[in-house]
Amino acid sequence: MDLGLTALMLARIQFAFTVSFHIIFPATSIGLACFLAFIEWRWLRTKNPIYQDLFKFWVKVFALAFAMGVVSGIVMSYQFGTNWSEFSRIAGSVTGPLLTYEVLSAFFLEAGFLGIMLFGWGRVSEKAHFFATLMVAIGTCISMFWILSSNSWMQTPQGFYMENGIVVPEDWWAIVFNPSFPYRLAHMGVAVFLVSALLVIGTAGWHLLRGRRDALIKKSFSYSLWLLLFASIAQMVIGDLHGLNTLKHQPAKIAALEGHWETNHDHAMPLLLFAIPDMENERNHFEIGIPHLGSMILTHTLDGTVTGLKAFEPQDRPNVPIMFWSFRIMVGIGLLMIIMSVIGLWLRKKHTLYENKYFHWFTVFMAPLGYVALLAGWVVTEVGRQPWTIYGILRTEDSLSHTVSADQVGLSLIVFVIVYAIVFGCGIYYMLRHLMKGPEIVYSAEGK
Repeated sequence: MDLGLTALMLARIQFAFTVSFHIIFPATSIGLACFLAFIEWRWLRTKNPIYQDLFKFWVKVFALAFAMGVVSGIVMSYQFGTNWSEFSRIAGSVTGPLLTYEVLSAFFLEAGFLGIMLFGWGRVSEKAHFFATLMVAIGTCISMFWILSSNSWMQTPQGFYMENGIVVPEDWWAIVFNPSFPYRLAHMGVAVFLVSALLVIGTAGWHLLRGRRDALIKKSFSYSLWLLLFASIAQMVIGDLHGLNTLKHQPAKIAALEGHWETNHDHAMPLLLFAIPDMENERNHFEIGIPHLGSMILTHTLDGTVTGLKAFEPQDRPNVPIMFWSFRIMVGIGLLMIIMSVIGLWLRKKHTLYENKYFHWFTVFMAPLGYVALLAGWVVTEVGRQPWTIYGILRTEDSLSHTVSADQVGLSLIVFVIVYAIVFGCGIYYMLRHLMKGPEIVYSAEGK
């Protein structure tokens, strides 16, 4: 089989495909687990049966997302052993324990209480069931903690020394709490709440469009809009802090996502809204920008200096067009989230939140865009790290297995695409059918 691509390129495509598929499920399950813990807490406090009905509905979506997240995660572990064995050999002494901590502290916690959460309603006491739901929610967050710690260490490595070309851990505190970890954890943590909030809002918006006005739909719509309002504003602040941290530790990544070629020593850096980056000629075409705003955002001064891409060797630069546009897609959708939250607030004040069809269509349109923003952000993170697997330490080309061939990677990639299309296609189809059917009124007799 000759696909005209190298083993390295195919291995990267394969990992990008599987990790992109994987990330949407944990993001959904983490956010929904916390949402379920919240509505069950409300049930315990108020005894309002509406919360029981909401729990019964959303716990099925959570279970499906959780199951698909586990399955898609196992596949990624397989790739570390087949396609990226050099990376595992060189850095496994750090990444291996971090992923093991995730299994021991998070997955076991989730698995231990998941059965009670899914099937224990009416079989165990109310408080015991809530405790199980809370443990599952905490477990998903702990899982995110370890995964983000491992990924952040690859972005900003510290706490180790090299011996015969192998990474040797020296300070686990420094490894876990590496310089970019707090910002990535906060950024990703808020992102999963945004994704889940948009899913709940879009589902409620869909049923409002179909004429449902019962309390199940209204509470879902109202709660998730409040969450979106606070989370989207918080994400804007966290994103700014994350950008400052990235400028300090990964300046080439910042230069690429801004399409910034020349270091602006004697003038302010503009914020480019539109451009067509040309890596071959090291310039942009058709630039449209706002003067001074780039310096203002990145340095918090009107004429602050930002290192340009030409300060780095061409072989040390990430792909500029992918970075430039992925970042703008992420930020653009983030701004739409804030706009939607503000409109929702205004409609709430006018008492027309549940009556405005244009706004309901807007919420349905935005539901999948949360995942688009999530994937765009992940592309910015991972493509921006290139050409390094471990930033400044191990290049991606040196992380590839010595024995794997392009034919082998290409064949396994085709198998992955086919299996994913069948397995996850069926899962997503069932999830969409469940969402479109909507929550059933069981315990709350009139849905009030």
